[in-house]
Amino acid sequence: MPELPEVEVVRRGLASWVRGRTITGVDVLDPRSVRRHAAGPEDLVGNLEGAAVTDVVRRGKFLWMPLVEASAAAVPGVVPGDGAGVPRLALMAHLGMSGQLLMEDPHLPDEKHLKVRFTLSPAVSADGTRMPSELRFVDQRIFGGVFLTDLQPTPDGAPGGLSETGLALIPEEAAHIARDPLDPAFSFDEFYTRLRRRRTGIKRALLDQGLISGVGNIYADEALWAAKLHFARPTDTMRRADALRLVESARDVMTRALAAGGTSFDSLYVNVNGASGYFSRSLNAYGREGEPCPRCAAVGLSTLIRRDSFMNRSSYSCPVCQPRPRNGRW
Repeated sequence: MPELPEVEVVRRGLASWVRGRTITGVDVLDPRSVRRHAAGPEDLVGNLEGAAVTDVVRRGKFLWMPLVEASAAAVPGVVPGDGAGVPRLALMAHLGMSGQLLMEDPHLPDEKHLKVRFTLSPAVSADGTRMPSELRFVDQRIFGGVFLTDLQPTPDGAPGGLSETGLALIPEEAAHIARDPLDPAFSFDEFYTRLRRRRTGIKRALLDQGLISGVGNIYADEALWAAKLHFARPTDTMRRADALRLVESARDVMTRALAAGGTSFDSLYVNVNGASGYFSRSLNAYGREGEPCPRCAAVGLSTLIRRDSFMNRSSYSCPVCQPRPRNGRW
């Protein structure tokens, strides 16, 4: 499943292509991909046609596009979503295991697993190049989907998530999701206070989207390796310095993954232009069972990365750099 850097790559790509454009047509090719819209496909289409996209926002792995009436977005000198054009609805997208949001020209053939097609108003880029006019939602395994949702003020008054406009609005479906390490409004003090109240292993805590969002199995292993912490380290014994080092490690590894376009183990993960990320080449622990630990190798040791079963998945660590705690919690 795509993790935070992969979803942020998609968000940035979408923002550059769709912000300020009007949805002129919607074609639902598979109703299963709009099943989360309780009012049905016709209601979804009716509400989307004629709406303008003001931004693309991400909180953790959640993506949404705030919408206003096209007339409000077209007011000269007014940024879409400001003033009278404050969004009240958003088109939310959940990528699931295999969802893709692709920008395409209409003359290109449909993808095999195309589920929903959004036709956008004409637009040109800064260099005068005509932009693609179709946003396609493609999903082979149909765990993802798109739906309309209401926006509400954020409880803390800060922006709902990473975006260009920074609106302090968030969909109800994402309101329970904690902020992620790349969010400027992320509070380490709040995170650490809540972390110490838990009685679990640190990796389980990292995967709890209500505590800290966007960290999945891959980046949890990489952050723990970088911070020299074992995944079973009890949260209620975590020192502040260790927790801070872990958060900074998570932030660093995800920033580097973002620069590399994300991590693509599955050919189904691509950005809006259909390109795969290549951060998998830089992984130090995840998926490297039986390979030398890079940190140990740098000082002449031949320690091999270990794989342990963890929550029906796998966890990768170095037995020397990340010794197993005697009172560990899995």
